[in-house]
Amino acid sequence: MLMYQHQKASERFDVIDLDPYGSPAPFLDAAVQAVSEGGLLCVTCTDMAVLAGNSGETCYSKYGAMALKSRACHEMALRIVLHSLDLRANCYQRFVVPLLSVSADFYVRVFVRVFMGQAKVKASASKQALVFQCVGCGTFHLQRLGKASGASGGRVKFSAACGPPVAPECEHCGQRHQLGGPLWAEPLHDLDFVGRVLEAVSTNPGRFHTSERIRGVLSVITEELPDVPLYYTLDQLSRTIRCSTPSLLQLRSALLHAGFRVSLSHACKNAVKTDAPSSALWDIMRCWGKECPVRRERLSETSPAFRILGVEPRLQADFTIREDANPSSRQRGLKRFQANPEANWGPRPRARPGGKAAGKAMERSRLHQNKRKEPAEDPVQRAARLKTFPCKRFKEGTCQRGDQCCYAHSSPAPEDRPETPYQNPPGPGVASGPGVD
Repeated sequence: MLMYQHQKASERFDVIDLDPYGSPAPFLDAAVQAVSEGGLLCVTCTDMAVLAGNSGETCYSKYGAMALKSRACHEMALRIVLHSLDLRANCYQRFVVPLLSVSADFYVRVFVRVFMGQAKVKASASKQALVFQCVGCGTFHLQRLGKASGASGGRVKFSAACGPPVAPECEHCGQRHQLGGPLWAEPLHDLDFVGRVLEAVSTNPGRFHTSERIRGVLSVITEELPDVPLYYTLDQLSRTIRCSTPSLLQLRSALLHAGFRVSLSHACKNAVKTDAPSSALWDIMRCWGKECPVRRERLSETSPAFRILGVEPRLQADFTIREDANPSSRQRGLKRFQANPEANWGPRPRARPGGKAAGKAMERSRLHQNKRKEPAEDPVQRAARLKTFPCKRFKEGTCQRGDQCCYAHSSPAPEDRPETPYQNPPGPGVASGPGVD
């Protein structure tokens, strides 16, 4: 409500930081209206299970995009959040410009600037893309939603894009495709802004307790290919063709020898972000499969590995290690991918009333759950036990079940009756006290 009350240009905020517990989706609409022209909007999302593809329909209801289960799920989560921000800003003739987008630990965080401009808003459709991902080998292709082309007089003409970029079946393994998105297909970072932040942190490292990690993450970000969305991973490529995993330097060197660009990704330490087409990438893996032979007799004829290895590579890969294959951040030994500080480390449960005391009480009750319950009674023993109790309706003469009644229809014997611990008090008019018989 506070943000909705500050929609006037003179009352808007210069910086808005959204860091709720879980999804920030309920606050995005108000935030893009309440931030000033060119202001900074910071958004944190901790609902990574939704953004990483575990619940695609929930992701669509919150962010307006279908998330896919993929090795590149963390970068896909960043691009889905940016798409949702830009989509909400477009409703008010505004658009976003990403400054920095980070996937760290168990959350994603984006920093964007918000501007006003009807002409720039028209280009937003060409910044979004759908993802076609093969369910067999994991090959992905992007399809832009819009198309921006030059026209006479220096104008820009916008139109619908043509597609799809794939056939009904994957060209490499013959499996079907899944459709995800839309997501942000433009660069995730402003490298000039990232460079200034990195210089400021390096100049005064004692300002932040996590300066080493900040330097490492930002250094990897400056090495990323800005115009290449998503990535593959080493274990994904090798698992697909059932072979041993090449080293990071070997695969990077093979791509560089073939004339393609390649980089890491701050979102995954085993990432391979490259502008090489999928056909060239699988040719390199076929050559690696020949150097480390795969037992093809164990492969099913319908498996992706059998179909991929059944094609001869048209590109002869060279796995000789190149000096430029080792990124600068790796050579300097920067803290790029921090390990978890302890086992089972991650997001904690939502805070509850009562603080730690309530949490300990709930934990204690959870440990003792079902331990105080008596074991189930045998039906025969239960029937015998109930027969020891007299039937109240039989005494009143209203029980009609007869011998089928679970209670006894005979009064207990005199010797079985409990003794009365005290005598009834004398009635009115009866003398009592000492000396009275």
